[in-house]
Amino acid sequence: MFAKLRAKISRPAAGGAVEYMIVGLGNPGGKYDGTRHNVGFAAVDYLAGQYGCRVDKIQFKSLSGRCAIAGRQVLLLKPSTFMNLSGQAVVEAAGFYKLPMNRVLVLFDDVSLDPGRLRIRLKGSDGGHNGIKNIIYLTGRDDFPRIKIGVGGKPHPDYDLANWVLSRFTQSEAARVQEVFEKLPQAVELMVQQQAGQAMNLFNR
Repeated sequence: MFAKLRAKISRPAAGGAVEYMIVGLGNPGGKYDGTRHNVGFAAVDYLAGQYGCRVDKIQFKSLSGRCAIAGRQVLLLKPSTFMNLSGQAVVEAAGFYKLPMNRVLVLFDDVSLDPGRLRIRLKGSDGGHNGIKNIIYLTGRDDFPRIKIGVGGKPHPDYDLANWVLSRFTQSEAARVQEVFEKLPQAVELMVQQQAGQAMNLFNR
């Protein structure tokens, strides 16, 4: 549903120690592709396309890939544990590379934001998101950076939330989410360079 554009300029190949990790949250399996809850997976796929790498190596209970972003060696991660156990993958990968949690950026869906909006935070509660809840539970930390990608709220209060997040975007919603994806490379590059304040000033609107 979402475009996976390849970078138009050459970039250095990934090599050396992993310095940063970007985790997109979602559920594995084709039946979840294009759903609101899998927007984190789609965001990582978009970034992989932009930076010329593949997220297809099986490790850390995930699909992973390495690329160079803003001169840093970055691991892209899509946990295969299903959403509610996302923290297992994060703990394994961060532990292996000895990364502190302030160098683990998590991309995930947020029903409190309309499609076409994103919000960057450096810490906070799980906000009712089970993937974030599991990461906080297993790491014992809530001070990791995150980018919330708006997927829209339930159409009416009685609508089941689980059914809503597993529904697919309309064509117009998908177009607005695509616009968010196109902002991600700049936001991610600033985050990787430890310039979160500038990223938040630019994109938290």
